[in-house]
Amino acid sequence: MRRFLPQTLPVWVLLIVIAGLMISQVATLYIVARDRAAANGVVDLYRLNDRAYSLVQLMHDATPEERKATASGLFDSTYAVTVSDTPAVTSSIAGDDQLAELEDILVGRLSKFGVTDARVRRDPATQESDVPEGEAMNTDVGQVERDLLVLAADFAQSDKLTASLRFADGQWLNFTEPITPPGPILSLDSLPLYSLIAGLVVVMSIWSLRRLTAPYRMMETAVKRIGNDLKSPPIAESGSREIRAAAKAINAMQMRLRDYVEDREHLAAALAHDLRTPLTRMRLRLELLRRSPAREALAHDLADIESIASSVIDFAKFEVTEEKAERIDFWSLVESVADSFDGASFDEDATPSRGLICVARPVALRRCVTNLIQNAVTYGKKAHLGVRRSGDTITLSIRDEGPGIPQAKLDAVFGSFVRLEESRNRTTGGLGLGLTIARNIARGAGGEVDLSNYPGGGLLTELRLPVAA
Repeated sequence: MRRFLPQTLPVWVLLIVIAGLMISQVATLYIVARDRAAANGVVDLYRLNDRAYSLVQLMHDATPEERKATASGLFDSTYAVTVSDTPAVTSSIAGDDQLAELEDILVGRLSKFGVTDARVRRDPATQESDVPEGEAMNTDVGQVERDLLVLAADFAQSDKLTASLRFADGQWLNFTEPITPPGPILSLDSLPLYSLIAGLVVVMSIWSLRRLTAPYRMMETAVKRIGNDLKSPPIAESGSREIRAAAKAINAMQMRLRDYVEDREHLAAALAHDLRTPLTRMRLRLELLRRSPAREALAHDLADIESIASSVIDFAKFEVTEEKAERIDFWSLVESVADSFDGASFDEDATPSRGLICVARPVALRRCVTNLIQNAVTYGKKAHLGVRRSGDTITLSIRDEGPGIPQAKLDAVFGSFVRLEESRNRTTGGLGLGLTIARNIARGAGGEVDLSNYPGGGLLTELRLPVAA
């Protein structure tokens, strides 16, 4: 279930805004519909009250026959008017409090015209519209006439209020008043407007969220860049107070980390460099010794110590040395490095391409490629090289013919001083810094180094670098 949920804060905020918009729209439409229905109900009672007054005022002085003749002239299917000796509303008990109050109002208002009783009830629609189907949509009529025809059809099909009023002579005046039909809250005419407003709100929300979260995305990018290169430029301390404070804290953290790392790199380089002086003196004194088995063993140990010191100095100098990034022809660089190894060769399908340009520190990138090819030749006997471009990425693949690396240790070998070869011979076992330096250089250039076991045997090393803009 969690994988279907949004994973970023802006998406969550946008969903909350859209959900709030929908809830507010639905609530607004419900309130408007309820208020409209209540207002229409009051208007219907007002119209019935007004019509009752007009009809009674017209007929109260007339004879029963004259009343019937007048009612016959006023009768139509929508506004029926009849005069009879019996009421159309037979029950004297009102259907609800509203109708009961209206009956009292009618009697009180019309008593001066001789009305002694009033009854009102609601009736469901029983008549169909007498407007011919399709006439309301006739293109030959104007918009006003078309709207009037549609409204007349709606009134003819709506529920009715039936009223019965008794005159002093016992005759009943019966008439109907159509209840105002509830119009749709959303129609084909209003739906585009609602959709336009909702779309504008969503677009403005997205724009506002992007403006609001832009500094955070910038800081996220800056933190990732710091992880790859501590010497990257600091981020701009601009924006709101909170964003400026966060940017200042990130820049201060970067400075402290850089100072911390540089102190230890200089310390490692200084220690390894200072070791060379006593090692040189020991070698000179060793030369003064006569031939003995101990002399050869000591010479071998001194060589190992010197190799370790040189490797540590190279590892420390990788970050300490200041070198500017340049545009580099990657194919030419790989080709020149491969020429210095007898066991390195390009695949048969590899074709030279001079358009593979990347941006990196030249000396450092050469060291990276050298370490990867040397690692393949040393432990896998042969290094089969391939260079290709995929989109905006340049990939150098190096396949050796060695035993490969256990799957569980593919990431571990990138650690400092990690060696899978257990011998104490530096020639075959190495010092365990080659892959570490190579990956650090690749990441400093925005790339990556990955290891995998080739299906046909051997280890596959891939160096990926972004193509220069």
